Amino acid sequence: MNTHKKSEQETRNQILSLLSDDERARVSAGEDKVGLADGDEYIDLAAPDNGVRRVHMAMQLTLGKVLPRRAVSAATWAKISARFGTRFAPKAAT
Repeated sequence: MNTHKKSEQETRNQILSLLSDDERARVSAGEDKVGLADGDEYIDLAAPDNGVRRVHMAMQLTLGKVLPRRAVSAATWAKISARFGTRFAPKAAT
């Protein structure tokens, strides 16, 4: 395993260690597609150092590759946000 891949896996494991057993089971079991609506928050498990992101258009993502906010408790999400920060893109002017 190269250094970059090893680092990604270690960071993903850091996120998963913040989850309860029930939350981890939901995420681990899911390679299903999950729909995220405009405004939903998520963290990309392949690039968690990019921080918590917000959807700006409806998206279909693979659960297990992203962790949507709604998949975990508010307390767990607060830990994830504190650890990785948020990086919301500004909304386009209409």
